[in-house]
Amino acid sequence: MGGKTVTRADLCEAVYQKVGLSRTESAELVEMVLDEMSNCLVEGQQVKLSSFGTFFVRDKNERIGRNPKTGQEVPISPRRVMVFKPSNVLKKKINDSLAPEAS
Repeated sequence: MGGKTVTRADLCEAVYQKVGLSRTESAELVEMVLDEMSNCLVEGQQVKLSSFGTFFVRDKNERIGRNPKTGQEVPISPRRVMVFKPSNVLKKKINDSLAPEAS
């Protein structure tokens, strides 16, 4: 199931080939979009991309965890985690790609 990982460079190349901007402009565009998304998430805003999904930050409280090797209880400090919820359109697209072609 291991597929290729898409990198920033891959995204920049895709923008370059499909949009027609220069490689430098494509890279700057991708960086600006990622920076804007990151800044919004840091501020606690949701980032919703229609037909793709929603990124948001969730606060997690302090809790007690357990070291699986020793069984010792360890406190886990409060933290913020980023969550991605895919849209129904994206879920359908992913699942349809697994279905065999109808003849």
